[in-house]
Amino acid sequence: MIITQKKPIEELMAMIGDAKRIGIVGCSSCATACATGGEKEIKALKDYLEAHGKTVVVTGVAEYCCMNLGVRGTLKPFQNQNLDCVVGMSCGDGVQVIANNINVPVYPSNNTMFLGEAKKLGLFEEACHLCGNCVLGTTGGICPISRCAKSLVNGPCGGAKNGKCEVNPENDCAWVLIYNRLKGLNQLEKLSQTREDKGYQDVAYPRTVNIRGKK
Repeated sequence: MIITQKKPIEELMAMIGDAKRIGIVGCSSCATACATGGEKEIKALKDYLEAHGKTVVVTGVAEYCCMNLGVRGTLKPFQNQNLDCVVGMSCGDGVQVIANNINVPVYPSNNTMFLGEAKKLGLFEEACHLCGNCVLGTTGGICPISRCAKSLVNGPCGGAKNGKCEVNPENDCAWVLIYNRLKGLNQLEKLSQTREDKGYQDVAYPRTVNIRGKK
């Protein structure tokens, strides 16, 4: 799940500026789960904007704001509405998809934080850095890139104390967690495997994944 947080309303209003006629697009997937872009949040933003002299002409919720076809359908009622801007209540990728499908300025209402998991209702923890070179098979299914403050792939660093991270003592040491997981799986020999350090020399952004073969 892509975890998002609401921007301070002052930042959003500064982006909107003098725009008067506004559309709002939410996302029924990740942003709804994070309470940053569902029906409730759209209504709250609509009420706020209208209380501050704006006109919210049209609103909509895409099933997934990261899916072009779905967003295109959601935006049909937005076309030819003489909008000054659209507010995207989704992750950063969703805002870009919206912007690619409508010819008016699109502004994000959220900050995109990380790819994470819902530990319980309203509590999210970072789980994956989207680094593109997954080592989970050798670390017991625990990501050292996101769970270790230093993103060490060949840990631990030696600074852990009582199983806690030296950088942030509130966090468990990722490599203690990995050790305990591998021990429970009878795979401690994997700790001795050398994993290549992460780097950017082999990465050219933006990346594309095409599962359909040649374009």
